[in-house]
Amino acid sequence: MKPIPLSFPCMLGNEARYLAECVETNWVSSRGPFVERFEQMLAMVTGTRHAVACVNGTAALHVALLVAGVEPDDEVLVSDLTFIAPANAVRYCNAWPVLIDAEPEYWQMDPQKLADFLERECRASNGSLVNRTSGRRIRAIVPVHILGHPCEMDPIVGLARRYGLPIVADAAEALGTLYGGKPAAGFADVAALSFNGNKIVTAGGGGAVVTDNDALAERARYLTTQAKDDAVEFVHGAIGFNYRLTNLQAALGVAQLERLDVALESKRATAEFYDSALNALPVARPRESAAARSSCWLYTVLVDEARSGVGRPALLKALAAEHIESRPLWRPISQQPPFARCQAYQCEVSPDLHRRSLSLPCSVGIAADDLGRVAAVMKQVLWANRVTA
Repeated sequence: MKPIPLSFPCMLGNEARYLAECVETNWVSSRGPFVERFEQMLAMVTGTRHAVACVNGTAALHVALLVAGVEPDDEVLVSDLTFIAPANAVRYCNAWPVLIDAEPEYWQMDPQKLADFLERECRASNGSLVNRTSGRRIRAIVPVHILGHPCEMDPIVGLARRYGLPIVADAAEALGTLYGGKPAAGFADVAALSFNGNKIVTAGGGGAVVTDNDALAERARYLTTQAKDDAVEFVHGAIGFNYRLTNLQAALGVAQLERLDVALESKRATAEFYDSALNALPVARPRESAAARSSCWLYTVLVDEARSGVGRPALLKALAAEHIESRPLWRPISQQPPFARCQAYQCEVSPDLHRRSLSLPCSVGIAADDLGRVAAVMKQVLWANRVTA
């Protein structure tokens, strides 16, 4: 039986032609025409003035935090329900994440809990905002747009302006995501993107820093190229990083971006299929806020064990037995061993979402037969074990 992976790249455009061009012209390293072209296209699709391509999304987060002014022993407010990368990037800066719970409706950073933390747990001191518990300066807010759905950015932006905090968004899963009709990444002072193999647009890896701020973009470009002041005499004015993207990767990314609209249509069609096919099953399906247009990067349901008679681990195992890959949402950062000593503010929703969640196959261009097979197994397992009154 053919395996159905969770999410794999779809390469039906100019990928091979552009890669061949790189090899034929010998532009294969971190300089070349595709890098600049990729950056220009990224700025356009994110509605920002600047894009600085990086080696991966985590590197982009690291640099974004640095250019936003995060310094050692600062604290950064980070979504609890997310892949571990943004919390790791905070520690790369020798700063500390403070974890903010998810809200239960769209599963993004909870704006009300963020507001409560800033109002109740912080105080003004010498022109800075200080955490009453730790005594550390609060330096930035990192909302993570998970699963392709945006955070509620209006209240988050309002809080950031009120308290004088920059927003460093993790938009790794949100390329093509809209909030209020505008690209979600553009609501941040600086945002990070990812082009890992499972993303809607892949460069085989890669990431980018995007921003409207000229100075932040210039600083990001400087830091990602080893902070060179004089490339001939090898003079470096700061601690820099070898974080630049290669022309080969950028060529792949350009070809993928040329088909972004097609990819987004495919993702939304997959979500619509699952919404319909799973409608009667004892699972909670993801909702889309009125202000959002999700990219539907990953389709995730919550298993209602009380009604289905099957827990999420058993359903995952049953799908795997049919060679169908699925996975839960990430274990919340507040439950990760490296961050056990970090402050977690009212993180009650994110552990429950992790416990009940299961993401289903939703690759760009996934075959209709594969979708039907996933739905059939879901129905068979959940209906066979359901609890009746």
